[in-house]
Amino acid sequence: MAGEIMEGGALQGRAVEETLDELSGYDLRIIQPRHGYRFSVDPLLLADFAGVRMGERCVDLGTGCGVIALLLARLGENCSVAAIEFQQVMAQIAARNVMLNGLGDRVEVVEEDVVSVKSRFPVDSFDLVVSNPPYRRPGTGKVSPRAGRDDSRHESTAALSDFLAAAKYLVKPSGRICLIYHTSRLAELMAQAAQQKLAPLRLRMVHGNSRMEARMFMIELAKGRSGELRVEPPLMVRGEDGGYSEEKMRIYRKVEKA
Repeated sequence: MAGEIMEGGALQGRAVEETLDELSGYDLRIIQPRHGYRFSVDPLLLADFAGVRMGERCVDLGTGCGVIALLLARLGENCSVAAIEFQQVMAQIAARNVMLNGLGDRVEVVEEDVVSVKSRFPVDSFDLVVSNPPYRRPGTGKVSPRAGRDDSRHESTAALSDFLAAAKYLVKPSGRICLIYHTSRLAELMAQAAQQKLAPLRLRMVHGNSRMEARMFMIELAKGRSGELRVEPPLMVRGEDGGYSEEKMRIYRKVEKA
């Protein structure tokens, strides 16, 4: 993350040590745990891929510190965002980030588990559902010594099927579900989507560079309608010269979109 997010130093007087980081291209300042889960480039890629539209009602499942919700609010004129997070500490940080960035009238943080969203919202409530779900199954991968990181990386109370079920419940039939996820689980996601009658409409692979295998993918799903799957050109994080690609720089708002 060096050079991508400007760190403003530690925030004092908190039980959990925090940093204040800047996404200057979006005029956002983000409080994050210094030693817990910290977002990377994935939320920015997903927010760009989702293409929020003016006035849409959006929901972010598993918002963490709230970065995706805040990005959507910046990208979508007059849109509103519900940011769902089950970890109390992270939900509180997300709520502080909303106020810090002056978006309290458009972003609402809801401390709730993904498996319980039906108790908080009516069916078909949102035009756009986004999520960057935990991608490791319980008991797999390395266990982090940093508090909070495993809850964000490993499935705990909600599995992939629960995220898809929640998204299907919340999205309107005319709406969109957009996720970013690890390539090792692409086949599983496709199978789960088919089981839940969610149609894949767009797929885009994310590569470190043109010589590396894809490590993540982004997908758009829809309920109640069908269509042919469109596989978009791959997204390269870095160019042939080893520096950041033009597209990544555009997403970070360091260059103008052509």
